[in-house]
This record gives sequence, C-alpha cells and structure tokens, in this order.
Amino acid sequence: MAKLYFRYGAMGCGKTMQLLQVAFNYEERGHQVCVIKPKTDTKNGDKLLTRIGPERETDFCFDKTVDLFEAVAKNYAGVACVLVDEAQFLTKDQADQLMMITIQLDIPVMAYGLRLNFRQEDGGFEGATRLLQIAHDIEEIKTICECGKKATCNCRFLNNKFVSKGPDVLIDDGTSKIEYRALCPACVEKYKREEN
Repeated sequence: MAKLYFRYGAMGCGKTMQLLQVAFNYEERGHQVCVIKPKTDTKNGDKLLTRIGPERETDFCFDKTVDLFEAVAKNYAGVACVLVDEAQFLTKDQADQLMMITIQLDIPVMAYGLRLNFRQEDGGFEGATRLLQIAHDIEEIKTICECGKKATCNCRFLNNKFVSKGPDVLIDDGTSKIEYRALCPACVEKYKREEN
C-alpha cells in the first residue's frame, strides 16, 4: 500500500533540496513523478528553487479551491510518486485528498513543509496540522541555529528586526526586506527580550 509521508523542518533545513533529490532518484530510474506546490508560495513563480542552486519547474501550482485527488487522478494517475513542496499551505481538505491519492490511486505522496508558523503555533498552518494527524510516516529534517544548536523555530525578521507578531503568511510585499531564519528556542527568547 502506498503511504503519505510528511517531512517537516525549520526554514533553511533543505526540505526543497530533499524533494528535488527524491524526484531525481525516481526519474533517473525511468519513473515519472508529479511535483506540485501551492500558489500561496509566490516566490519564484512555478519553480522550486533551493538556496544552494538546484531548481525545477513544478508540474502544477494550485490554490485552495483545487481538489488534489481529482487533479492527480485526471492528469497524473500513472506517476510513481507525488511530491508536494510548501505543504503547510494546504487546506485540511487538500491534506485529506493527498491521503486519498495513496489509498485509491496507490501512489505514494511525499509532502514537505513547515510544522509551525513563526509564532510557534500549529494553528497557523492547517495543512501541516492535518498532515501531522494523518500521515503514515512523519520525519523531521534538522538544521542548526546561528548559535550552533539545533534549530526548531521559524522566525521572521522584517527589515533586519525580529518580529513576533503579524500575519501567518508574509512572503514578499516588495517594500520591506522579509527574511525567515531557523533558530533554537534559547535564541528566540533572546530576540523576544530585545524586541520588547
């Protein structure tokens, strides 16, 4: 039976790089994959880019109204695997549709994304919350903080200043420098004290 996998990690841990490696491995062996991402992720348009260079066009980008089961069943039923980047932006229903792809189409689905929003709340990303509830296999992709410890927190910096409040999704407004950094809990607390 095919499985639904959720690979999560803090910003910059290499989630997209791992997704591209999985796609490469399948394709090198002659198998077709379907690579998708939500339109909520506006950076880079229809492309997946990594910080260290590799990139790839998606097979399709989708908004919150798209039924992913129907889209895959209609256009990609013969693929060996479905790979989803930025899976935190899925709706609850879309996460459930990924599960149905594994059950009814017998196609493995590997979803990569954040577990928590920058306020360290799971309620900010319904896709991630639902994947943590239903995925057959859940794995953390690790990275390190600027201090060298394990980073588990996604932190937002606006014009080089740490911010702990604001909308869940703030990718690029064209007027401010928006940056996300992976930090350990101790460094988050340090920045919070400096913020106040």
